[in-house]
Amino acid sequence: MEHHSEKVILFPKWRTVLEKESLAALKDKRYDEALMKLNQLLQYGIRNHEIVTGKLMCLMELNRHKEAQDLCEELLLQSDEHYYHYVHIYLTILFHTSQYQMLMTQVEKEFAAARVPKEMKDQFRQLYDISSKMQKEIQAEKSSEYIDALLKAVKDRNDHHQYRLVEQMRRMGNTPTSEVLALLTDDQVHPVIKTAIFIWLQETDVYEEVAISKLGVQMQLRPNHVPKLDSHPVLKQTLLIINELEQENPTLFQLMEQLLIHYVYVWYPVMPSNTDPHAIARALTKIGEDYLNIHTDSIAESDERVSNYIDAIKMCEALYSSIIEA
Repeated sequence: MEHHSEKVILFPKWRTVLEKESLAALKDKRYDEALMKLNQLLQYGIRNHEIVTGKLMCLMELNRHKEAQDLCEELLLQSDEHYYHYVHIYLTILFHTSQYQMLMTQVEKEFAAARVPKEMKDQFRQLYDISSKMQKEIQAEKSSEYIDALLKAVKDRNDHHQYRLVEQMRRMGNTPTSEVLALLTDDQVHPVIKTAIFIWLQETDVYEEVAISKLGVQMQLRPNHVPKLDSHPVLKQTLLIINELEQENPTLFQLMEQLLIHYVYVWYPVMPSNTDPHAIARALTKIGEDYLNIHTDSIAESDERVSNYIDAIKMCEALYSSIIEA
């Protein structure tokens, strides 16, 4: 019992020694030693702003950025009076580890909360601006690498790799280059990939007229003037016609809907006439019934226009599946 009392009485002295020694080690840039002593204090529940900040400094100086980042994220959740000091350290870690997008997101979050101390606003904004510039440079560099890979994939006739690269660049938010635009008129490029490129142009709000050659059709279009694929009148009108089957035969309806979406995707932005949805619906019905082995008195194939759509829909299903569902 007496021994326990001695430990309680002596502990403050030991704490003082550890604090002094850790501070001296930190000042002398003996970061390993300082971190060891700071960890000892933390293990005994001695946790204050100076000790935690000291540990963060040691971890950063020792290039143990992942540990420093994890500790910072833990501290930010506590939202104490030192919150913005920890935010500043956190942003510094993100900057030094080239996590520019995370840094910008954090700054946007802090500015949206409108509680950033006046003396820190300029620092945060400066880090944001530099990060934005660095992020754009990285994206430009990556974009150049992706373009080179895409052109090589076209040369190698590797359709699947072309599609993956276009989708990656689209998700990155890069602006399509002249080399990418040229693929829209290249007869060697798969129609599904041309659709993906055109959708990418729409997402980047391209208003200049572009040439597109697809399945024997040549057109000049302004991407931002063309209705988006999922809201195109032909698609919506055809869906409206076949919609009555949803309750009557859900399986048939789902198959027809899928065939329609795939057909439109392969052709887009080249689209059937606005007067053709009924013919397309009849073609879809015939194909769906054949697939599901449903026997009716359908005379769809006797109509040449419907028969042509049957052939076109089947061809497009094969083209779509060869890239997206392969």
